[in-house]
Amino acid sequence: MAERIVPEGVEAHLGERLKSARPMGGGCIGEVYRVELEDGTPLVAKVDREGESHLDREAYMLRYLRENSDLPVPEVYHGSETLLLMEFVEGTSRFSEEAEHHAADLLAALHGITADTYGHERDTLIGSLNQPNPLMESWTEFFRDHRLLYIANVAHEAGRLPMEDLRRTESLAERLDDLVGEPNPPALIHGDVWSANVLAKGDRITAFLDPAIYHADPEIELAFISLFDSFGNAFLERYAKIRGIDNAFFETRRDLYNLYPLLVHTYYFGGGYLGSVRSTLDQFGA
Repeated sequence: MAERIVPEGVEAHLGERLKSARPMGGGCIGEVYRVELEDGTPLVAKVDREGESHLDREAYMLRYLRENSDLPVPEVYHGSETLLLMEFVEGTSRFSEEAEHHAADLLAALHGITADTYGHERDTLIGSLNQPNPLMESWTEFFRDHRLLYIANVAHEAGRLPMEDLRRTESLAERLDDLVGEPNPPALIHGDVWSANVLAKGDRITAFLDPAIYHADPEIELAFISLFDSFGNAFLERYAKIRGIDNAFFETRRDLYNLYPLLVHTYYFGGGYLGSVRSTLDQFGA
């Protein structure tokens, strides 16, 4: 399918002819190719896997970040349900201390972009999963209903989360008022900052890829970064100097917020991630 869609899409939407296309690694919601036009210009093409049809939402999220923030993301040249054509950005997912400082500067600035409500103007994605974003004034209610309980039910219906663990997650969700509180104001987050979604060249970050945007407590971004060791102490120390990090984040909220990505990964992969979900539920007495 890609052999037909990529060259036809490049010609139809860019008015250019394709010289070559070769597979690249990564891509949770599509097959990814490095494309070279006849004039030598490199692009990245993503092709929808049959039945998923989410590339239009990835295009939307990249465009939103590009238009509404200074976070470096690839420019989108075309985005539809079946084909995404975007700028090829040089870089690797290895970060020097200075690159981590730069990442902290960029994400701190992103988190300074605020809104009146949590959620977003439209639903987004986490991987290939729908990420519902109704506009809500309460972060606790939003995180409870549209992150923890939503993804727990999705994982359960897919046969990845046993009923006992779903019930334990529901029990924990009832106590969020005491554990989370109400941060203010809602902040724009990238939503999926793990190392493979960030590129650096030398000491500078060149791009953040595959966003999962919405307006949230920005600590949920820091928790995700910590869970997957996306960046180290250099990042956290720089970020803390700019925006501050409350002690309660390290004591409570980091592990609580990471229950969401752990449930997402349980849906995708099961196995050890289910064990991590259970450890977190044990930690909070659920």
